[in-house]
Amino acid sequence: MTLIAVVREVSAALQHCELSFVAREPINLELGRRQHAAYAQALADLGCDVVTLPALDAMADSVFVEDVAVVFDEVAVMTRPGAPSRREEGASVAAALAAYRPLLRIEAPGTLDGGDVLRCGRSVFVGRSARSNAAGFDQFRTLLEPFGYQVQVVDMRDCLHLKSAVTAVAEDLLLINPTWVDVAAFAGFQCIEVAADEPHAANALRIAAGETEGVIYPDCFPQTLARMREAGIAVTAIDLSELQKAEGAVTCCSLLMRLAQT
Repeated sequence: MTLIAVVREVSAALQHCELSFVAREPINLELGRRQHAAYAQALADLGCDVVTLPALDAMADSVFVEDVAVVFDEVAVMTRPGAPSRREEGASVAAALAAYRPLLRIEAPGTLDGGDVLRCGRSVFVGRSARSNAAGFDQFRTLLEPFGYQVQVVDMRDCLHLKSAVTAVAEDLLLINPTWVDVAAFAGFQCIEVAADEPHAANALRIAAGETEGVIYPDCFPQTLARMREAGIAVTAIDLSELQKAEGAVTCCSLLMRLAQT
């Protein structure tokens, strides 16, 4: 099984990114680009075939490719991001994904950010955020139900996306901030709670490429990192400080898809 990771180089306009829950700080663009390159290398080291799209310098947030598409085994759903400034980012991502998946689309008035979508097997959780609306949920459910996915809308608070609050770090094991999302929404899963003074620590990127499995994770949350390692999770810790200033995280910067080997 081959695991493809689609990433995009960092925009020269990153400093002008959309922000909702973090204060604007100066971003060191060259450092951010080096950190992003190290992120792509971590993907490759964990067994991914990395496909790198060129930067879109007119689109500040375009490095965060996760928000413009959600990829499943059968199809890819092109989203309609909640921030109007981001709605043109998807065209080149769609062109890249079309080589691997049939494409479906969320249409107006629906909005959906990929960062609000957490897939756990055939269960798909969607966060009710400022970026994803009821029309988007309804369209998403209609598009996915023919493939046997069950879409469940989850209430959240005080963060940008659902995956700011909860991500999967192993089969049936979630990393979660219970102050930002209700743990009861994920009944049936085991959970590792983030450290109380590391509220942004719930975003981790699980990579399962054949016999290789691990998690890519920011190195700035040492208490939560220790909890994952104590649970037996193999963690690759990286510095992503400049993209975090743009309200980014490790899941935001790639789209993962499995390809059956022929």
